[in-house]
Amino acid sequence: MTLSWLKGGLLLGLVFLAAVLLVKPIGVSTQFVILDGILWDMVDPQTVVASPDAKSGFASPNAYLNKSGGKYAKSVANPVNYGFVFVLAIAAGAGLSAFLRGGVARAQRTMPDIWRANFGDSPLKRYLAAFIAGFLVLYGARLAGGCTSGHMMSGVMQTALSGYIFTAGAFLAGIPTAILLFTREG
Repeated sequence: MTLSWLKGGLLLGLVFLAAVLLVKPIGVSTQFVILDGILWDMVDPQTVVASPDAKSGFASPNAYLNKSGGKYAKSVANPVNYGFVFVLAIAAGAGLSAFLRGGVARAQRTMPDIWRANFGDSPLKRYLAAFIAGFLVLYGARLAGGCTSGHMMSGVMQTALSGYIFTAGAFLAGIPTAILLFTREG
């Protein structure tokens, strides 16, 4: 079963609306920082320490983890929270989707024609490009103080000026990049 882009977009919008109304706005890039902190804390147990002076009860020598009264340090110390579980659920959902659609091997057979026309049919090349693109988006998201789901989806839904600016920037960069990369039609 495949959804049209319109049905998929409407469904995604409803999920974001439900999240904003029932829990809190969705944003995931911060959770990658939390994962880094968890891994760092495994190597150096002084990365996050209990601190009665901190607003959250936790502190870190890392300025980023320590900001907002140690809010991120607390998330590193106690990672079972809405945001971190949400990110794990995203990965699990992607895996389930791939499984239900016939697995990765089937996805390789159904590589988009436009990709094939521009870059060939090497799955390794496609996975590498997706990884690099994902890394660049995540890096940019941290520089911007939030990701596409936080700024664009949740931000615009809440009529935040930063959401509109981020969305305009994403399209102003994304459209010319797609035009330059995908010169041949599939």
